[in-house]
Amino acid sequence: MDDITDDDRYDVAVIGYGPVGMATAALLGRLGHRVVVLERYEGKYNLPRAAIFDDETMRTFAMLGIPDRLLPKLRVQRNYEWMNGAGDLLIEVDFAEVGRSGWAEWYMMYQPDLEDALDAYCQDSDQVDVRFGARVIGVKQSQATVSVTVDGWDRPVLARFAVACDGGNSFVRHALAVPEQDYSFSEPWLVCDFRFRRPVRVPAARQVCDPAQPTSIISLGPDHHRFSFMLDSEASFMTEREPERVWHRVSPYLTRADAELIRAATYTFRSRVAQRWRDGRVLLAGDAAHQMPPFLGQGMCSGVRDALNLSFKLDLVLGGVQPESLLDTFQSERDPHVRAVITKGIELGRVQTVRDPGLAAQRDARLIAARGATPEQISFPPLEAGMLGSGHGAGELFVQGMVSSGPSTGRFDEVAGYGWIVLVRAGLMSEIDTLTDLSAVRVIGVSDVAGLPGVLHDIDGVYTTWLDQHDSDAVAIRPDFHVWGTASGRDTPRLIAEFAALLLGRNLPR
Repeated sequence: MDDITDDDRYDVAVIGYGPVGMATAALLGRLGHRVVVLERYEGKYNLPRAAIFDDETMRTFAMLGIPDRLLPKLRVQRNYEWMNGAGDLLIEVDFAEVGRSGWAEWYMMYQPDLEDALDAYCQDSDQVDVRFGARVIGVKQSQATVSVTVDGWDRPVLARFAVACDGGNSFVRHALAVPEQDYSFSEPWLVCDFRFRRPVRVPAARQVCDPAQPTSIISLGPDHHRFSFMLDSEASFMTEREPERVWHRVSPYLTRADAELIRAATYTFRSRVAQRWRDGRVLLAGDAAHQMPPFLGQGMCSGVRDALNLSFKLDLVLGGVQPESLLDTFQSERDPHVRAVITKGIELGRVQTVRDPGLAAQRDARLIAARGATPEQISFPPLEAGMLGSGHGAGELFVQGMVSSGPSTGRFDEVAGYGWIVLVRAGLMSEIDTLTDLSAVRVIGVSDVAGLPGVLHDIDGVYTTWLDQHDSDAVAIRPDFHVWGTASGRDTPRLIAEFAALLLGRNLPR
């Protein structure tokens, strides 16, 4: 492929084209920015790594319009069970068919299907230039640009900013000499992926807490499945990947007539966080910034959250609306969330991988005795230090429910659109008449009463309930679905004016 010419200048260079790089490029392209993606492989990786994503992540994918393509290839998983080696149920976690973000709480996927959908969006975008076979070997910065050197290219790629989405072994992170905090939780695992040849009954989401062989069994959507086995050490990596040994391990569940082995890979799962996610005009996202245990299925989800948080902030900076210092809030907002996931993942990992039979028996007795209680699920902390206003609920992930407007009925995002939105109780819409400039935000009235002109009907009372619970009459929502701030009564115009002041002069996509 030809190099980039001197005339080519980009707003953002995205380094790495896994799901996080794809999402970052797609979201920035959607906002009208010129993006180049530099991927070292000659094509998409085309093998599964991640297996799960949640309702918040699907809400982001819906912003890109890809759920209709994805849904036939996904499995909605309603429960997650933990069993001991004797087959006793230790923990069972239920997941809602419709979660806080308006989609199913847990989707099982075959990652190449997701990458096909994200890649199609990027390839169809006039704003995104995807370059395969582009191995980055150098990154330099000036006051105004980032210069990215690609192996074998005569000229560097120039962009105003660069986002490194190049994985846990990130070249960019190493090149910038960014240290990592290691949580000292690393485990060697064998991960085996299969494509079904015929219908087979196997556990869809199960952790087997057997001290003799901790095992994870996870659906990868309707047609694929994953079996993972904890190993004693990295020294056995080569031999344990041999197909005959793999088939022996899965023989209680699968035969060669049932499925085709498509991948046997060995990994050391790690728990690390980069201490610096921004170095001038270069930012780290996804595994380049943080790695976490797989027990919560939040690795890729955390990277997609990075992409959404970073894309709307880069949009403001590239548009000259906010100073570059806004990008410092990327880490201050996302880092506590990532660390909460890592801490909980390590806690669950230590439960699952007890190897001492005596300690495992004690664990089993404790968990079986507590089985009647509702299992504690991961709770994501609200944003605290960053681009936030004030009021009850500021920093929370906002809900999504079903609404209608005239003949249109659907999820709020589908009906109202995306962007910078203020939701106001219908009775207070008149309070904003004195505001002169609302071009940067959309103010939308909502009521649980049907048929009111010019306002959304809150079909299930999701929004009126949320406002009641937060003692508020208006809520300002950021493009990443987090609450910027809330207000009550006559403070509503002030909330809207302050929210709009962040964005004046910006033409936002609807």
